[in-house]
Amino acid sequence: MRILQFVPNTLTSLNLFFGATGMMLAFQGRPDLTAWCILIAAFFDFTDGFAARMLKAYSDIGKELDSLADLISFGLAPAAAYMSLLQFGNTGNWELQFFNQDMPVQFLLLIPFILTVFSALRLAKFNVDTRQTESFLGLTTTATGMFSVSLIHLIYTRGGEWEVLATPWFVLPVIGVFSALLVSEIPMFSLKFKDFHFQRNLSRYLLLLIGAVSLIVFGIGGIAFTVLGYLIFSLVIWLRKA
Repeated sequence: MRILQFVPNTLTSLNLFFGATGMMLAFQGRPDLTAWCILIAAFFDFTDGFAARMLKAYSDIGKELDSLADLISFGLAPAAAYMSLLQFGNTGNWELQFFNQDMPVQFLLLIPFILTVFSALRLAKFNVDTRQTESFLGLTTTATGMFSVSLIHLIYTRGGEWEVLATPWFVLPVIGVFSALLVSEIPMFSLKFKDFHFQRNLSRYLLLLIGAVSLIVFGIGGIAFTVLGYLIFSLVIWLRKA
């Protein structure tokens, strides 16, 4: 049926919807809810490509819409969540009052949106780079966004000693490092299993183990540790081949 051709773009639009909703919640001082929205957006980001392959419903509009949705969900909404996190570190509460702040603080609160700029650069680069078919060069926008919101969710929900991370001394270096990773030439190993051979898939099995343990211990915050594990494994594999 012809109507099935609209399924992938509908799923992509849902990705965009939840990304925009997550951004709004971050501006309302609820970055914990932003994390849930971005996880839902990530689900639709995965299923739209799956649906396009299953239904053979590829289109130029779908490709452009996917990049725009990813920019909002994994580039803009996480930056808004970081902004909310910095506001908390500055005032001790989660109510975002940007225009009530002094100009230096306002400038500080805008710095997280550098991540949005580099996310856009990453997506534009990916769209024209023919080398990234089986694996990726640089960290994906999706992984960066999920790392960001899961870490912020951990800080928000656990509180206590985790609140020390809600400071510019932690947040700004993280934004700088992940912005650089987005546009780097560091190869990231593929997560796809071509077979189930243990030795050939050792990194993948270890990452699954890290992910499972992290989710059990830290809940949604465990996604951040899983992404860190993915980064470390990719760097080790890259350096061994260099």
